[in-house]
Amino acid sequence: MKGKTIKQLLQEEKPLPLLAVHDALSAQLVERAGFKAYSIGVFGLIGCRYLMPDIGIASFGEIAESVRDTMRGSSLPVLVDGDDGYGDVKNVTRTVEAYEEMGVAGIVFEDQTNPKRCGHMVGKNVVSIDQAKKKLEAALAARKDSDLMIIARTDARSVHGLDDALRRGEEYLRVGVDGLFVEAPQSVEELKIIGSSFKAPLMVNMAAGGNTPILPRNELARMGFSIVLYAGTLLFRAAKAMQDTIEILKTGKIETEDHYLTFKEMTNIFGLQKWIKIDDMFSN
Repeated sequence: MKGKTIKQLLQEEKPLPLLAVHDALSAQLVERAGFKAYSIGVFGLIGCRYLMPDIGIASFGEIAESVRDTMRGSSLPVLVDGDDGYGDVKNVTRTVEAYEEMGVAGIVFEDQTNPKRCGHMVGKNVVSIDQAKKKLEAALAARKDSDLMIIARTDARSVHGLDDALRRGEEYLRVGVDGLFVEAPQSVEELKIIGSSFKAPLMVNMAAGGNTPILPRNELARMGFSIVLYAGTLLFRAAKAMQDTIEILKTGKIETEDHYLTFKEMTNIFGLQKWIKIDDMFSN
């Protein structure tokens, strides 16, 4: 596990902001900006790498490989989207073992049926509470280091309503998970209810274009949330910038340099100076 644990960071900063990254470059930019941790979500990861939607198409092997490559971009602790664990309790165990070996700081497991969907898509469904609890129990048993944070996510709000999501949250916390994530609340009032209903670290998703109202972090902290995830924000803005630039270049125009990073700035981000130093020290 790299650097401080997420549990330690939560003692220093509440709410802890986590930007969801989609590749090594975005992970590096988040670190350079001074954030203390980051997140890797499957939505952006497989969308950028395989041009696939987040509807359970990608295999664990494909996703884990992408996570490993993305982690090369940052030394910060990372919270990884574990989806539904990619199968039954055996698959959940394998997921925890693989990610812990890779050095992730935390994993989020959801209670959706397989194949799952992005949390803000329609057409989701959830497994029984007992099934979800068994998976969470397997995840907790599989970890070697108790500092690896296991967060339970429920998608029941969009399927059976808020009351069922709250009930599931209580049941999941009884299993012994380190935090809770009630996905896709649909109003400020629902956020307040969730925030006041539990005495555990709570995660909330400020998903760009999603179903949940986007609120300032200090307001979310007052409601009781400990982790604020910004899922999709970096990717959506980056894609829009590329799309706009492509349209400009179609006209034959070339933008002035104040609209983008310079070649020198980019090579610096890519770590050129490190490799030049190695070359100078050991070549010839």
